[in-house]
Amino acid sequence: MVSLFTNVLIVDSLELLSQHFEDDVLALFKHALTSTYFCFDGQFYKQTDRVAMGSAPSPAIANFFMEDFEKKAIEQATHKPVCWFRYVDDTFIIWPHGQEKLTGFLNYLNRLHNKIQSTMEKE
Repeated sequence: MVSLFTNVLIVDSLELLSQHFEDDVLALFKHALTSTYFCFDGQFYKQTDRVAMGSAPSPAIANFFMEDFEKKAIEQATHKPVCWFRYVDDTFIIWPHGQEKLTGFLNYLNRLHNKIQSTMEKE
């Protein structure tokens, strides 16, 4: 994944979280995700639309978001990997369908969400 934390949209994450949590817990998530500030070159900024890198809930939120993204992507794919393992933003798959279909699968993944983009290294 390319710059995973800074490409997971807060609005998408809150929508997904709303399917799994009650309103009071969702309000806590919203507060934690929308009250992130950082200082750069003496100027303070507020993180407004994407999950902040370095924020305590960011890894859990990005992981929750990516699990849902991957589940839907694999379920809807014409050709599927034999296995799919991800750790943070690195994914290991075993692909039995040949190089051409692997490139097609990567293109398919990159069309699913305009901010979530994957790259590929082959072994």
